[in-house]
Amino acid sequence: MKFYIKITPMKKGLLLLLLLILGTSCSYAYELVLPREKKSISNSDYAFFVGKAHNGEAILINDTRVYTASNGAFAHSVKLKNGENRIVIRSSYNTQIYKIYKEASAVQPEDKICDFETKTAVVKNDNVPLRSTPENYGTNRIAHLFRDTSVLINGSKKDFYRVFLSKDKTAWIAKKDIEFTKNSTPAEFINMDGKRFKNAAVQMISFTKNLPYTVEVKEKEIIFRIYNPELSETSVYSINVPKPEKYTYKVSLEDGVYTFKVSAVPDDIKDCTIVIDAGHGGSEKGAVGCLRDEEKDVNLRIALELQELLKQAGANVIMTRECDGTISLGDRVKIAKENNANIFISIHLNSIGDIPMNIYKNKGTSIYHFNPNSKELAEILEKSVTKSAGTRKDGVRTAGFYVISPSDYVGILVEAAYMTNPADSVLYRSESFAKNVAEGIAEGIKEYLNR
Repeated sequence: MKFYIKITPMKKGLLLLLLLILGTSCSYAYELVLPREKKSISNSDYAFFVGKAHNGEAILINDTRVYTASNGAFAHSVKLKNGENRIVIRSSYNTQIYKIYKEASAVQPEDKICDFETKTAVVKNDNVPLRSTPENYGTNRIAHLFRDTSVLINGSKKDFYRVFLSKDKTAWIAKKDIEFTKNSTPAEFINMDGKRFKNAAVQMISFTKNLPYTVEVKEKEIIFRIYNPELSETSVYSINVPKPEKYTYKVSLEDGVYTFKVSAVPDDIKDCTIVIDAGHGGSEKGAVGCLRDEEKDVNLRIALELQELLKQAGANVIMTRECDGTISLGDRVKIAKENNANIFISIHLNSIGDIPMNIYKNKGTSIYHFNPNSKELAEILEKSVTKSAGTRKDGVRTAGFYVISPSDYVGILVEAAYMTNPADSVLYRSESFAKNVAEGIAEGIKEYLNR
């Protein structure tokens, strides 16, 4: 049996009106960029909601009115409790419900240092961090050891072994980076030599095998120390080199000879090699903004503007990428080292981690450095970039980002603005933003070199 519904002219008009209303609601409703799934499991303390409202649409998340920028961008975080969290996002056009299950954080037992009888080991790869504490974060790195470096191990904690350097000095190395050996003999000193150049001092020292070292930057000098603890607990070789006002230093090893080079950064930009690193690229999008902008694209626009300005000033400019391509962190550093860079500028836009979103605080420009030789430029850039770009000062910070950790160059990472801050999105989406940031960086570099 078939049933038919007769649609009269009046019913037809009502149906068209209903479809029009539904279509209008859909086209004017807010769009969410984050979270990507309506049901998810998280071990974070906060859920982060990022999106775009339409035509003055008011957004409420769990009945809290959310700030919306002039371009419709909004961002808001919600504190999660253990178990299921039901979060309602509502506007006059649309309502969506997200369910996020937060897993309870396991209580970690306190890890204690385990002492044991001294063992010999060797480092398995080049560029292995030697750390001042048994934690995997960047600012505790005191050296980068070479492959086959001989070390003495006499303790452990979590994922690290304790390295005995001398009676007054110990350090830490990741367990995965060494392998133990059965037989070992103390290294023998061979010779030491030094050379002076107009803008550099070079010291060479050689042994019969690779040994651990540290570098310590003092007010007026830089101290390079090599340790031979298998010979004795006081066997330390120190080289003191005067510190230029603006400087870089480099440790290299070839055919058993350690070379420690301290160089002055040129005063004239025309004598400078500057590497510009547009962060992310290709498959690595970086942070995604409220309106679905991808960080990698904004970074590249700034980098290309900066390239032009620095070339006009006479600098030798090297780019880690000039298009939307994927390039590893290691290759970015390799480019800088192979071109003997004096200054390395990595360009990024910021995002927040597992913290409550504060649209008034989590905004603006922050500048990161790692080595002491980069602090002065970082402080100058915070002033020059915020002035030129019209962004808020978000601070100068120390961080162990891979690309700025080498001491071979003055390394800076610029977070020009926050991708996920609605107010900052108005700035970085403007036509003038990339050029303004680039002008601030270029002027800051000039001021640093001319001091």
